[in-house]
Amino acid sequence: MSSVDAIILNFSEIRRRSIKLWRSIPEEKLHWKPDDSAMSCIEMVRHVLESEHYYHLAIKKKGSLSVFTSPFENRPFTTVEAELAFAEPYRNEFIETVQSFSEDDLKNIQIDRSDAGYIRPLDDMLMRVAYHEAVHTGQLLDYLRSAGVQRISIWD
Repeated sequence: MSSVDAIILNFSEIRRRSIKLWRSIPEEKLHWKPDDSAMSCIEMVRHVLESEHYYHLAIKKKGSLSVFTSPFENRPFTTVEAELAFAEPYRNEFIETVQSFSEDDLKNIQIDRSDAGYIRPLDDMLMRVAYHEAVHTGQLLDYLRSAGVQRISIWD
């Protein structure tokens, strides 16, 4: 298995488990949040999907975006399925971009996010994108525990 194939597999597994969790959130808990300054459950789902789109554009640009006009902005929050459907073409484009990279690209392309405190090779940046989603999956599991919701097992 190539490095790119392993990275794609990692993205696929993380998203599969995220979706399993997201779809398990009871409708009446979609707008639940632990405190007034936190994101709600549905806001966190969108945050993950929107962030992946931002990261995709930043990777293509090889650095942070000075201007980011999000296609997710100003859309009403409705359901997890609506969020997934809207994000699907952006996810597909991201995966296609990742599939286009060579082993040399993974090591030699530098992603300059000095504004966020780092410059990293492409392979590291892709792992950071995956980690971002994985962290929020864990955070949502904690949200559901705090809200008294039975949590689905994502460890299959």
